[in-house]
Amino acid sequence: MAFAGAQEHPAGYDGTPVKWRLFPVEGTSFADGMSAYLNILFTLVGQITYPSFISEMENPRDFKKVLYIVTVAEIVVYSLTGAIVYVYVGDTYITAPAFGSLKNVYMKVAFSFAVPTIVFLGALFSTISSKFIFEHFFADSVHAKEHTVFGWTVWILIVAGTWVIAFVIAEVIPFFSDLLSIMSALFDTWFGFVFWGVAYLQMRSQEQGAGWWKRQGIYGNMMIALNIILILIGLLCLGPGTYSAVQSIITNYQTGSVGGVFSCANNGFKS
Repeated sequence: MAFAGAQEHPAGYDGTPVKWRLFPVEGTSFADGMSAYLNILFTLVGQITYPSFISEMENPRDFKKVLYIVTVAEIVVYSLTGAIVYVYVGDTYITAPAFGSLKNVYMKVAFSFAVPTIVFLGALFSTISSKFIFEHFFADSVHAKEHTVFGWTVWILIVAGTWVIAFVIAEVIPFFSDLLSIMSALFDTWFGFVFWGVAYLQMRSQEQGAGWWKRQGIYGNMMIALNIILILIGLLCLGPGTYSAVQSIITNYQTGSVGGVFSCANNGFKS
């Protein structure tokens, strides 16, 4: 944000005035609009990690206290960051990721601060995925409860495997925006919307028994409606969202607007 405001012109400035828009430009395709939405969704949806965190807490009920604080903080910080950078950079020069909108020196300094966060997030998602796989096969075995050579060997191989798979995916889809869109469509829509809506209905059914929805008051009916809406939103993004992300990938390859796979070419491009 600081560099976007400090630089005289955005990177790639060709004389076109810096302008920003409150609404999409006329003629924006469905695929482009959905891709932009999925990028925002990817930024704000962190629920995929919550069950793993909750399961390891001594008192899982304390989690919602932290959840409220973190959710408010991320909405404020992410919204301000995106809006401020976009206003200073403008519609013509904004890139995904936004580092590409900064001049070379500013970009390198800003990105150096992002590297620890990128590594941390990679380790976080790798650990959660690896834990799920490990516990699926060894949950009740001695390898999950004690330090064994076999258990540690399997754990290291699983973790290494997740990083290798992530690297291959990132290289096969060598453009940042579409990579986020496809991940958001395939995973975040399911775990961020559908999973929680279904979980709410399932939990109420277990707590209150058969026909529980018939005994709900105004608040209960509102919660049912809200969770059904969440499920529908998730399914909408899962189907048309995946189509849009794949179509955008195909279009970018056809137009040659991105570098090749497994190359060192810049994977950011004009949004």
